[in-house]
Amino acid sequence: MQRMALVGAGFIGSVHAGNLAAHPGVDFALVYDVDPDRAQAVATRYGTVATTTIEDAFDPERIDAVFIASSTDSHADNLRRAADAGLAALCEKPIDKDLMAAIDVVDYVTARDGRVMMAFNRRFDRDYGALQRAVAAGDVGDVELIQMTSRGPVVPPLDYIKVSGGIMRDSAVHFFDLTRFIAGADPVEVFASGSALADPRIAQYDDVDTSAAILKLPSGAIVQIDSVRRTAYGYDERIEVMGSGGLIEAGRHVTGTVSRYGANSVVANGMPAGWFERVQPTYAATLDIFVTSVETGSPFSPSLTDGLKAQAIAEAATRSLTSGRSETISYPTPRAE
Repeated sequence: MQRMALVGAGFIGSVHAGNLAAHPGVDFALVYDVDPDRAQAVATRYGTVATTTIEDAFDPERIDAVFIASSTDSHADNLRRAADAGLAALCEKPIDKDLMAAIDVVDYVTARDGRVMMAFNRRFDRDYGALQRAVAAGDVGDVELIQMTSRGPVVPPLDYIKVSGGIMRDSAVHFFDLTRFIAGADPVEVFASGSALADPRIAQYDDVDTSAAILKLPSGAIVQIDSVRRTAYGYDERIEVMGSGGLIEAGRHVTGTVSRYGANSVVANGMPAGWFERVQPTYAATLDIFVTSVETGSPFSPSLTDGLKAQAIAEAATRSLTSGRSETISYPTPRAE
């Protein structure tokens, strides 16, 4: 069993804690958080040990791998700690809020032969995985158009918005990663537009709550991503890929499949209430892939490089929101590569 430590016991950390405790290949050995009470609450709930010293979570005598679910501004330091200790790491996005700082982290980790997997959990959605495999097998021919939808039910609190980095870095970045995963190619340019419609106060943070991004692939194929903070009808996420030979779609998830038919109406189930209800199974699937890769020594995917590339797309899209122009996507090459 892999002795794993969890760094970060907030909302998403507590989700990961439940999966760590339930995984048959994991010895959930330790949890750390900057808030000792929060760490202790998670430890008590899941039968592990809380520590008030972060160095304990990176002690190779006690730990084999670490799950980094701490605040964004701590990811870089914790990735360096894992590399120094020779521990495999599963890390929430992003590598760092600043792209150049993220490159420095990748250089640091690579120079020490560090092993890191980025927790882009939507790659491990059952339907998206089936869609990606079908596209890779040529079932739709040459990809010509990809349409992605990511629409959340409510606008997050302003306290969250002002530190989130903006909708492209915070939300759409998952779909930038899915674009590369599904298309098997790196987009070359992006045009993004958006407005603060659900909550105009968001504009004071140079952010939007209703947006669309259009990416061009090297082949000329187009990717359209609409990302919305407020739907008023639940959480709505779906993908379709149109190619020269047909169409494949991973459709909306609904809360049930029973429909009631009347004389003049059909009543069906609606969307999940929130994003977590929709994607919850993907977190356990992500952990399972990570543990398997640690045990077998196989390459981690998505890798640190995948994380950098998704972040580079998000940076270009954020620039486009401001400039009103299509922006070329420049993919950084870590100096250690």
